[in-house]
Amino acid sequence: MFSREESKKIRQEFWTSFGKEYPHKWILYNTKKKEIQLKFTFDRKVAQVSLDVTDDDELIRNYYFEKLQSLETVLKESYLPEAILEENYQLPEGKLVSRVYVELENVSIHKQKDWPEVKKFLSKNMLLLEEFYKDFEDFIKE
Repeated sequence: MFSREESKKIRQEFWTSFGKEYPHKWILYNTKKKEIQLKFTFDRKVAQVSLDVTDDDELIRNYYFEKLQSLETVLKESYLPEAILEENYQLPEGKLVSRVYVELENVSIHKQKDWPEVKKFLSKNMLLLEEFYKDFEDFIKE
């Protein structure tokens, strides 16, 4: 087990090295729609790339999620075949979001041997998710 400080240092080291190896201006929170965020997640169990609808209002989340569901076929056929759409995804802190994501299981941020595979996974899939978002941004944001 790692102390909180050791774990924090490992996470910082991973994200710093990821940024150096894959220098790209990621969209992430800059979607021009406060309810929609693109996210990287890497913890002790999985790595994920996701598009999250984060509004606390369930009606607003449902509105955007229905739009994303209507694009599911094109998302899976042209961008991310392994995409999972989850209307009520619970974050570790307990908050509910609607999430479209791809996931790499059985990896840990605490195992440096996993890092090369995870970095490649994160970069490749976020580029595809960003491309999807840019292609359908106007429809999603309407």
